[in-house]
Amino acid sequence: MSFQVTGLGLDKMKLDSPQAFLDPEEVEEVEDGQLLEPEAWRTYMERRNALREFLTSDLSPHLLKRHHARMELLQKCSFYIEILPKHLALGDQNPLVLPNTMFQLIDPWKFRRMKKVGTAQTKIQLLLLGDLLEQLDHGRAQLDALLESPDPRPFLAGWRRVERRLADLSAVMDNFLAMMVPGRLYIKHRLVSDISATKVPHIRLVLSTKVPVMFDRKESVAHQDRVSLRWFVTIQPASPEQFELRFKLLEPRTQQECTQCGLIPVAACTFEVRNLLPNRAYKFTIKRAESYTLVYEPWRDSLTLHTKPGPPEGACPLPAGPTRLAPNHTF
Repeated sequence: MSFQVTGLGLDKMKLDSPQAFLDPEEVEEVEDGQLLEPEAWRTYMERRNALREFLTSDLSPHLLKRHHARMELLQKCSFYIEILPKHLALGDQNPLVLPNTMFQLIDPWKFRRMKKVGTAQTKIQLLLLGDLLEQLDHGRAQLDALLESPDPRPFLAGWRRVERRLADLSAVMDNFLAMMVPGRLYIKHRLVSDISATKVPHIRLVLSTKVPVMFDRKESVAHQDRVSLRWFVTIQPASPEQFELRFKLLEPRTQQECTQCGLIPVAACTFEVRNLLPNRAYKFTIKRAESYTLVYEPWRDSLTLHTKPGPPEGACPLPAGPTRLAPNHTF
């Protein structure tokens, strides 16, 4: 995947100085200048309004905040390789080959190597997205400082450089939006061995994402010797998913207590972990079950709950309802 990133050089400018947009000769000219003529003042107001419009629409704080939220979500997503047919082979009257059928034709060793390429490409894409978003933040801060300056003369004298900054920031925004959606995975070698099929299908590889699995922190509750857990995904999948639930006792005190841990495969979005110790803290993590097409999964949700204390020694235990506890977020 090839990307062209336009550098702005914003880190070399002082945020509180409009003269940062001027050459040294322009600064001297501004300092020696007189008050603005009416025509120059009108030009200044027009350009100032144009800059303000750009900062309130194309690069508004609300828009940048939304992009930061999207970026945070993307960093928690799981990334997969999808195998899609390009088109039917010449003279083939059969329906499109399904992905499951294609896996039977693909060389396993080549596909494992391709997954490593997908992992590297995903990491690079996330790093570039973070860099682009940082450039947008710095660029807006620079232009906002210029807009708030009380002196109109540096603004007018450096307008050409301001226009170049606006064009650069627009290009950075376009690159950022284009990279937010994982795209084609570029390959140099054929994944299908010639000897494995008489008619080799034309395929393309695409990186796709799945939103993270997260605990429902309102519905997950601790009891005396068990914990009822619930989790969800914001976008419901087309088919049922398999999950892996892990748990472990925090700070075990004996060798026997070290066995209070485990991995549980679950085919639903709820589960109750039983036979836990009272008045102890347990950590739980949830993720999708491992998939053959998974290439990168940098994050999984974690939750810490404390079981309810048991009855005092010698006292008759009374039935009690569940206690809702404040979970400890661990990301």
